[in-house]
Amino acid sequence: MGQRQGEPETTLRQAQGDVVRDDRLESLIVNKEMAVPSSIEQAIRPEDRYVAAFEMQDGHTLNGSNATVQGLRREAIQAFSMLGIPTRKSEAWKYTSIEKALRHDYKIQGAGAPVPVSKQDIAQFLVPDLDSHVVVLTNGRFNDELSSIGTLPSGVVISGFAQAAEAHPEIVNRHFAQIADFRAEPFTALNTAFTQDGLFIYIPRGVALEKPVQVVRLIHAHEDVMLQPRNLFVAEDGGAVRVIESEHALAGGKTFTNAVTEIYTGRHANVEYYKLEDSGEDATLVDTTQAHQEEDSVCSVYTFTFSGDIVRNNLSFLLNGEHCESHLYGLFLGRGRMHVDNHTLVDHATPNCNSNELYKGILNDESTGVFNGKVFVRRDAQKTNAYQSNKSIVLTDRAKMYAKPELEIYADDVRCSHGATTGQLDPESIFYLRTRGITPQQARAMLLLAFARDVLDNVRIEPLRAALDEAVHARFTG
Repeated sequence: MGQRQGEPETTLRQAQGDVVRDDRLESLIVNKEMAVPSSIEQAIRPEDRYVAAFEMQDGHTLNGSNATVQGLRREAIQAFSMLGIPTRKSEAWKYTSIEKALRHDYKIQGAGAPVPVSKQDIAQFLVPDLDSHVVVLTNGRFNDELSSIGTLPSGVVISGFAQAAEAHPEIVNRHFAQIADFRAEPFTALNTAFTQDGLFIYIPRGVALEKPVQVVRLIHAHEDVMLQPRNLFVAEDGGAVRVIESEHALAGGKTFTNAVTEIYTGRHANVEYYKLEDSGEDATLVDTTQAHQEEDSVCSVYTFTFSGDIVRNNLSFLLNGEHCESHLYGLFLGRGRMHVDNHTLVDHATPNCNSNELYKGILNDESTGVFNGKVFVRRDAQKTNAYQSNKSIVLTDRAKMYAKPELEIYADDVRCSHGATTGQLDPESIFYLRTRGITPQQARAMLLLAFARDVLDNVRIEPLRAALDEAVHARFTG
């Protein structure tokens, strides 16, 4: 699984210098001795740089005996080359420019590159007073030395994704790249092609994991790096698991994390997934989560965004059995010139299912927020009950919020509603609090915390809710 001795890491600058493509873009020629003239360099598509980097690393990334995974990786890079990097001409990326970020000279790290991190470094990112199975990913790779998984019920597996591809190929091959469609989504295709490692959780039939799994995804690099972690969570019929994943940065320059999580929720299974995004001002994040639900299952995803340069969250739920429940909650706090885009899709494919969606944003300074949520109800999905709401507060005249709620309904016996509001703090409410002896800053913080409370109160893990309360309060009072 590790990096071969003497194997160089690949940068996109190297790939750019190693690839020449003719005007018709018909072929890629890899030549390490060839310098690319500036006129040709400008004609190379950004996609071609990643294709070249893939060719240089092929055989080193997830290098093992799982032929299914290897075949899907090659399909994925071809799909990425065909799909291309999305631009603002695409309706799905109308308000978010990601192409410029991808032109940066990121280093794609080899699978075995050591990262000097201690348990003391990790401790500051753990939820206080929470008894959990602790998993640490350093620069996207499973770190066995820093993880403290402990004793697991019979049949439960918590391991690195690369290890699972070898040790549990029958499970991985059944679900890997089957829930997240790389043939339609370019960033899913890019992640599938470059997957090095990540997290694998398997909950067998009828097993409920009592303690939550706490995942610390740590970026610790002194160079500008691109990371592509892959998660696969499988809860078989009647299984239950709660996962808390937080992303942080310890040191280094600009980063681009392209993460993909696939969630399979079997019949009567229950999955709760909490994501805390806090990687700093120089971090770009494209986080894709796709869930597949069977009959009578419950799947809940909570997304809390605290920092970043550009953050794009793609969430997609397929309700593939009757009486499913889907819950999507989000809270994003923008400051500086931060850009946060939440893009969701709930696909009601079967009758008698419920979905509930609530996203709230607080935007300060020159930050920008985007919410594009779509509820899709198929023709046979009668008795659907779907609720979607997005509410945002802008604290300055320079902050911006774009909201685009959508309903696409082909059934006639449904209850579906959506709404989006954007406004500022109520001056009368602030005045009322000030007449009670409360300072302007305290009054503002109280109102903002009350606004965020709708999302925070839905967190079902008490120590996590307390930690989030403290973090949100500190942001507003600070």
